Amino acid sequence: MTEQYVHWFRNSAPYINAHRGKTFVLMFGGEAVNHDNFRNIIHDIALLHSLGISLVLVHGARPQIDENLVEYGLTTPFHQGIRVTTRESLRCVMDAVGSIRLEIEALLSMGLANSPMYGARIDAVSGNFVTAKPYGIRDGVDYQLTGEVRSIDIEAINKNLVNRHIVILGPTGYSTTGEVFNLRAEDVAVRTAMALKADKLILLGEREGIADTDDRLLRELIPNEVDQYLRGKTFDTEILRYMDAARGACRGGVRRVHMISYARDGALLQELFTRDGSGTLITQDPYEEIRTAEIEDVAGMLELMRPLEEEGILVRRSRERLETEISQFCVIERDGMIVGCAALYPLQVDAGSDPAGEIACVAVHPSYRNSDRGSELLDYLEARARTKGLKLLFVLTTRTGLWFIEQGFEPASVDDLPKERKDMYNYQRSSQVYRKKI
Repeated sequence: MTEQYVHWFRNSAPYINAHRGKTFVLMFGGEAVNHDNFRNIIHDIALLHSLGISLVLVHGARPQIDENLVEYGLTTPFHQGIRVTTRESLRCVMDAVGSIRLEIEALLSMGLANSPMYGARIDAVSGNFVTAKPYGIRDGVDYQLTGEVRSIDIEAINKNLVNRHIVILGPTGYSTTGEVFNLRAEDVAVRTAMALKADKLILLGEREGIADTDDRLLRELIPNEVDQYLRGKTFDTEILRYMDAARGACRGGVRRVHMISYARDGALLQELFTRDGSGTLITQDPYEEIRTAEIEDVAGMLELMRPLEEEGILVRRSRERLETEISQFCVIERDGMIVGCAALYPLQVDAGSDPAGEIACVAVHPSYRNSDRGSELLDYLEARARTKGLKLLFVLTTRTGLWFIEQGFEPASVDDLPKERKDMYNYQRSSQVYRKKI
């Protein structure tokens, strides 16, 4: 356990450095506040604050509002997943929002010895940062005191963030005439993240993220892919509302939107400080993307590989061989140009041995070799290897051994190769062997 902790802590250092000084907007519904894990989420929020991250918390209040309505014997209809807020029910909204804000502030103020919050000294602020306007009459339905965001007082929020305050925003806004409007928390979170030019918007929901039809978690999507999920649907569930918010935020300039679970202890830290994360990441449509290679990429891959083959760095591959093995390759495409490629070949191993694969043909365009694109290719293939259940990766190289060591590989010998691969070893090339456990 100690070794695992040390390993995790050391490997989190790049993320700690990358996140310091950044601005994150975290949004969670009233369901998260009611959950047993919410206190742990507050501890993790305090940790992010201590690491130099500027935080804006946006909370919802749907279940709390529903409880207040029952207590007062009131009902409010929903249309298209949005509550119609009557004047009689507004008090229930305000009481729910106010009580949640006080609860969050109280939890952020904890400082007992032998607790994660000891010595945290966090100042949390809230105020009339959100200006609202009526949602109006839509499809013949008068939404009354339900509103939508008109503007966010970014100057005031930034002043508090500069002073190391955590800003708390609820699902209410105020009009220029002094009225209070009930807002969707997702709308507040998205508009705030866009106006702040936040580095991340993090949506904490009941589910771990977006799943495919086989209920497998999708690690990364772009807005166009989210569009396909939402086509023809009414946003009457949390996951659909969050997906709609995520794609809107991405298209509004927020580079990364994370969807994670509030019910899973440590999900926030795992998402931010580990390579694989814990939920679904939605990113802007990429100008540059890494993806599985296709037949149409062969010409670009050949152009990329030929100089390295002529230097003896790579083993020569024919067009026919590339076309046959194209499914083993991934490429980096930048504005229609192939600037990087690499391959992952599964290996036949002896019975009882860990499933293994071989990384091969790592090539990056000369104009981009001073970047991290080689590392990105390896990360992509390592993730692919994990999905295939591989536990060990090998690489054979004549000139780039030091670079692979820098990527976490360690020297090995020809005898360490699985028997079938060992039998195919080219002793004339005398390639060095490296391996990495994943």
